Amino acid sequence: MPVSQTVLQSAEQMQAQLLARASEESAFRTQLLADPKEAIRQEYGTVVPDFIDIQVHQTDPNVIHMVLPPDPDVELDEERLEAIAAGLCCCY
Repeated sequence: MPVSQTVLQSAEQMQAQLLARASEESAFRTQLLADPKEAIRQEYGTVVPDFIDIQVHQTDPNVIHMVLPPDPDVELDEERLEAIAAGLCCCY
């Protein structure tokens, strides 16, 4: 299995865990909305590198969010691959 697929699966699992906790704990939900990188650091001990931007959106019944997966034709650069391999980021 390619590294990018493994990383995506891990990122999806992490996201599911974060969303589940945010659904159960309003303080964590507030933290995740305000500072997702810090919430991830506290939850997993993982520092998300500066080149990764994490945006957390709260749904609204009047807004539709569409999220596309990463473009499979785009290669990860060496810096991102090294960060992922070292466990320094949870997703790309």
